[in-house]
Amino acid sequence: MLSESSDFFPVQFKILIAGGFGVGKTTFVRSVSEIEPLTTEETLTTASIGTDSTVGVEGKTTTTVAMDFGRITFAEQNMILYLFGTPGQNRFWFMWDELSRGALGAVVLADTRRLEDCFSAIEFFERRDIKFLVAVNEFDSAYRYPERDLRSALALKPHVPMLRCDARVTRSASTTLVKLVEHVFLAATSQNALQHVQNPTSAARADRIWS
Repeated sequence: MLSESSDFFPVQFKILIAGGFGVGKTTFVRSVSEIEPLTTEETLTTASIGTDSTVGVEGKTTTTVAMDFGRITFAEQNMILYLFGTPGQNRFWFMWDELSRGALGAVVLADTRRLEDCFSAIEFFERRDIKFLVAVNEFDSAYRYPERDLRSALALKPHVPMLRCDARVTRSASTTLVKLVEHVFLAATSQNALQHVQNPTSAARADRIWS
């Protein structure tokens, strides 16, 4: 439950939309943003040959070189999410540390045609203890694998949520974001319960933030 002050001022959170090259990050931000999203897409040129693999996404003609930015408001929850789509290519990974500062959590988009492309994103958030979920973007031409097989292939820990989404569909993308926030808050609640046992004073301070 949010604090009483949130009745007047919406709580605001920063969310990252991450994943490999061509996985649908820009599409996700565009489909869900209530404002005209800021994008930094550039046309793929011959300079990217040998650097950006388009296997499985041969029709892709542009790429994000900095970030995508959008915003979505959940009025019933009195909450605003600011969405930052990360660049997918390895040569732009130096930006990830800066983009991840202050982030509540992350959505890692996965494409079953190029599943290995999201390995680095998963490792990035695990190393930094940033809560995340994996959203399998259901491309029309992609094979539908059972969840247990996907979790095994990604070596996902049991507590990391996985769901299927269509980045083109607003409702699907919105549901994914809601699931992420629920996951983060549930993890925080569980951590507070543990702190009550280990350190009641610190836990009381945390309760005042989350309640």
